[in-house]
Amino acid sequence: MEYMILIYGDEGAWARMDESQLNAAYGEYMAYTQELVSAGVLRGGSELKPVSTATTVTARGGKMRATDGPYAETKEQLGGYYLIDVANLDEAVKWAGKCPAAKEGYCEVRPLSPSPPPA
Repeated sequence: MEYMILIYGDEGAWARMDESQLNAAYGEYMAYTQELVSAGVLRGGSELKPVSTATTVTARGGKMRATDGPYAETKEQLGGYYLIDVANLDEAVKWAGKCPAAKEGYCEVRPLSPSPPPA
């Protein structure tokens, strides 16, 4: 079954890191990513650009509106994700617990709904 590991944290903390701290943090993520690859469970993933680059879209009363920025102000921002394919939620939670983000921010684990096969 496929699960998303959604990575949340204070993106301002990244901006305050010096180069050696950034290199160390990215090294942790690269090691974690390689562990997922080696286990054969990684299906995709990416770091997201800063929340300041977001565009929020709403459609109300037949009118679409796009606004700059996130929908809501929060202390933590969605910073990236991993898409994994594992046997069950317990296994997905174990992988999320190994994610570097779990040490400072948090990881949300969500199952994906099965997609219908392409026509």
